[in-house]
Amino acid sequence: MLRLIIGNKAYSSWSLRPWLALRVANIPFDETLIPLYEDGSPEKARVFSPTGKVPCLIDGGITVWDSLAILEYLAETYPEAGLWPTDRARRAEARAVAAEMHSGFMPVRQNMPMNTRKVLPGKGFPEAEDTRAAIEKDIARIDGLWSSLRGRFAADGPFLFGSFTVVDAMFAPVVSRFKTYDIALSDAAQGYADTILALPAMQDWYAAAEQEPWVLPHCEK
Repeated sequence: MLRLIIGNKAYSSWSLRPWLALRVANIPFDETLIPLYEDGSPEKARVFSPTGKVPCLIDGGITVWDSLAILEYLAETYPEAGLWPTDRARRAEARAVAAEMHSGFMPVRQNMPMNTRKVLPGKGFPEAEDTRAAIEKDIARIDGLWSSLRGRFAADGPFLFGSFTVVDAMFAPVVSRFKTYDIALSDAAQGYADTILALPAMQDWYAAAEQEPWVLPHCEK
């Protein structure tokens, strides 16, 4: 049985990614939750992960840390799950999009921390005009990317590349952030966001987050 080490479901965007992929792909796993930013949290995580951070996947004697690395491992270990497109060109593009999410969109990520328990309209934009402009640029890029992919691959299913892939897992926390901060999107992009939010696994994640006792002030805006 796989074991996934995660952080608080209300706040841990990186934990959501592999957790969601495992659930959507119907891959059995056990989860261990280590609350973030508590005394001793890094030490508890370091029992499983060499970085002292979550998420971390344990598969027997194999340890994989970092969300994208975990997703790559799952795609390789469970090819029947279809976590990458089968078409070579489409798979290459999907990897590029996933990597862009993994390393980019820092203004959105820094100013709109994930918080599944709140709706905070307008709270994701600081007063500084240059930062606001950078956030708006990120949102426009994400909206355009989602809309373009949905326009091209809608005939193959409701997700960015048709069927659910690593890319959808990578963008799920962004969908959550846009919901929390009430970000206006184009019709196509909002339709995609609604598809992710409607996933039974996503709803289970939200429901579990509601029951958590931990509150992180810096994520409460």
